[in-house]
Amino acid sequence: MSRAVKSLLIFVVVVAVIYAFSRHHTTPTTTSTTTTSTTTAAKTSTTLASDACKAADFNGTFNQGQGAAGTIYASVTLVKATPGTCTLNGWPLITLQDKLGAVLTSTLVDVPTKGNGFQFQSSQANAAPTTLTLSQNGAAIFSLAYSDVQTGTTACESAVTMSVQFLAQGASVAVTPAYPLTPCNNGQIWVSPFY
Repeated sequence: MSRAVKSLLIFVVVVAVIYAFSRHHTTPTTTSTTTTSTTTAAKTSTTLASDACKAADFNGTFNQGQGAAGTIYASVTLVKATPGTCTLNGWPLITLQDKLGAVLTSTLVDVPTKGNGFQFQSSQANAAPTTLTLSQNGAAIFSLAYSDVQTGTTACESAVTMSVQFLAQGASVAVTPAYPLTPCNNGQIWVSPFY
């Protein structure tokens, strides 16, 4: 990893931490969280054009998935609640909180990416990112998966809320799963692009 990419990664994480903590202290019920992530400059989810979707215009629903061989699969549906159209492209930025509102470490792994052989059960989730144009009541979905098998003495996270951002430092969509998410391996979560 080049020095420039490392510097950018550190800058993004620091800004996300500052943003999340400042919102957390001013609004105790917020679900905005901080993520230790594999985010790189190429992961900016939305376009920077004026028609880029803003998370504040969306409502989110966690679609409880199923498990197979220690891997839990699920998806999130985001529905545009406001008039007009916007565009969305790339991977979501996810942060997790426990029942006390504490920020949990999570490591996001974009699927598909070079060198990552993980596959979702849905072919749409395994496709490369494409630009989506969403109007009011339009929906975007992304898939996620994680291992809930503890390795060694490292405890698995237990998240009761999830925040989804379209763009670093942007607003987030609060999503509450029916059951806590328990990603092991330093909170590793495989994430598909929006589809």
